[in-house]
Amino acid sequence: MSKLLDVIVLTVAIIGALNWGLIGFFNFNLVNFIFGGAWLSRIIYAVVGLCGLYLLSFYGKTGRVAN
Repeated sequence: MSKLLDVIVLTVAIIGALNWGLIGFFNFNLVNFIFGGAWLSRIIYAVVGLCGLYLLSFYGKTGRVAN
């Protein structure tokens, strides 16, 4: 189950990163385009943020970084 959660969280974070890239390069917000500027967009942003916090735990899973 943990592996499935990791894949879902990573996918959501990548989609969030792509959305930020679209905002940065083209001033186009895909989340607002799909879901509108309402409360649903805020929930999507919150989920992406929570996924980002969860992904911080990946640093512990990778172990020691080789020099």
